[in-house]
Amino acid sequence: MQFFGQNLSCIRGERLVFSGLDFTVEPGSVLALTGNNGSGKTSLLRVMAGLTHPIAGELAWHDGSVADNPERHHNRVNFVGHLDAVKAALSVYENLQIWASLNGGTDKTISIAFKKMGLKGLENTPGRYLSAGQKRRVSLARLVASHAKLWLLDEPTIALDPGSVDALRDLITEHRNSGGMTIVANNIDLKIKDTTELNLHHFATTGEGIWEGVG
Repeated sequence: MQFFGQNLSCIRGERLVFSGLDFTVEPGSVLALTGNNGSGKTSLLRVMAGLTHPIAGELAWHDGSVADNPERHHNRVNFVGHLDAVKAALSVYENLQIWASLNGGTDKTISIAFKKMGLKGLENTPGRYLSAGQKRRVSLARLVASHAKLWLLDEPTIALDPGSVDALRDLITEHRNSGGMTIVANNIDLKIKDTTELNLHHFATTGEGIWEGVG
């Protein structure tokens, strides 16, 4: 189930961030987004997730364009961004239960997620009482609690201790071994074998001009 983008261009604010960007992700692969701060890594991940629309180009799966069937695309994607989407008033279990219900997860997958991300004993803890590292582990646990073919990860190691980074690496490896795909932007090398790199520097604009193609 190939996922790809062709000739993508994106603006942030009024600035053209990148243009003419192509990528292809095959089942069982890991794509690392690299480039300096401001090169568009987060913007590209948001485009891939369907949260932002490109101003040019096409985003598609092997069976059709994302624009033609956005709901199908959303069902195939799990996006973990900078902010931890943990609801303060809900327990850790309830937070994961919401994500599982949206993406075909079960009580079994939730239980596995607790084990994989070291969350045992926190099931009934409200989100407001979690540390930054615990919140990040809950956010990453939803990758396991729900089913999605494509994982989009934006700086997933923020606030994680070394053991949790190892757990994340294991999750990604297991996901790829089952035919899943991962696209990740991270400031540290996760040291995952056979990772393909997409350097956004090659597609970045100078940042000096203002985009005048809209409005």
